[in-house]
Amino acid sequence: MTSEELLTFLSAVSHTQRLRIIAGLADGRKYVSELARELGMSRPLLYMHLERLEKAGLVVSTLELSDDGKALKYFELTPFELHITVQTVLDALRADANQAREADGPTSEEG
Repeated sequence: MTSEELLTFLSAVSHTQRLRIIAGLADGRKYVSELARELGMSRPLLYMHLERLEKAGLVVSTLELSDDGKALKYFELTPFELHITVQTVLDALRADANQAREADGPTSEEG
């Protein structure tokens, strides 16, 4: 995990509404309108928060057709565990440094 991925994850769970969404999906997948009603949240606001959670890899979505032909977008949680230590931060920064070195390519020493 890079520092950017770590920060994306932390940012995703650092909002009360997104924590409520995670709690709302804890019992299984739900379609957006159902989740919006349960949380008392507008669908546009819910979509904004779900997008952040999806970008962080905490939820996934699928689009399905109901029996009457309506398109329903379902969201469900992906398994995740939050355990942050000093080593987590050091590993993320080390991954950044490794990616930067790989992006620069091999270096040749002039002599």
